[in-house]
Amino acid sequence: MSELLALQDVSFSYGHNYLALSNISVSFQAGERVAVLGGNGAGKSTFFLCCNGVLRPQQGRVIFDGQEVTSSRRDVYRLREGVGLVFQDPDTQIIAGSVASEVSFGPMNLGLTEDEVSRRVTQALAEMNISHYHDYAPQYLSGGEKKRVSIADIIAMRPRIILLDEPTASLDPVNARALEDILNELNSAGITIVISTHDVDFAYRMAERAIVFAAGEIIADASIDAVFADDAVLVQAGLNKPLLYAAYEYLSSLDNRQTGSPMPRTIEEFKQRVASDNHFDTTSKE
Repeated sequence: MSELLALQDVSFSYGHNYLALSNISVSFQAGERVAVLGGNGAGKSTFFLCCNGVLRPQQGRVIFDGQEVTSSRRDVYRLREGVGLVFQDPDTQIIAGSVASEVSFGPMNLGLTEDEVSRRVTQALAEMNISHYHDYAPQYLSGGEKKRVSIADIIAMRPRIILLDEPTASLDPVNARALEDILNELNSAGITIVISTHDVDFAYRMAERAIVFAAGEIIADASIDAVFADDAVLVQAGLNKPLLYAAYEYLSSLDNRQTGSPMPRTIEEFKQRVASDNHFDTTSKE
């Protein structure tokens, strides 16, 4: 995999008394699936805004596709074209009077031809399965439908990385699962997916790597299995283990055996692992 985006020694402060990011160094590769974890105020949202160019670091460098991003409009446009950001609340992102107008906004700002904009809008709506909402006013859509529109906004820009801030927030289980399927499809097409979330179960199903923030610093950056195996990191970040991870870990402890890696991430994998490990003894040891 090749490096697409890197932040080197990045710091950002909202004031003298609030250092949101402190000397952050991290990079993302093509085709990765990454979870960004941490409590409220840990720095995750500020980190995303720096990655996308909404905020400019007060210290350090942002490098996209091998070139440093300066403060020039051209560089910022290049970064935002390549690194799309889907906000937690779609109402903060959606501004147009129709779904088609909304999704066309980004490509139009790239200076594309009318035909190319139309092609991108049609494709993005189809990929999000919302083509039938082409002429609808976004404000009348459900929360899940608005989320799809906000992702279509970004897809139409043809980014190489998509950052999603709390993507399952306010979604019911059906829409959350549909979103998960969409993100898997986008990643299969080669797009790097980075999700910031408090939902550790969702993160564990989706991601291969986890970056953990606490007090504006990165305290862990490793495989997601390694992160959830590190109790000290979880305590420092205020995180729980995913339910299936904790359940399988507990069953393994009953037989004093190693859990192995990778751990089961879906209920189907959990059932298969338990069924195949027929020496599991779930009866009391007393």
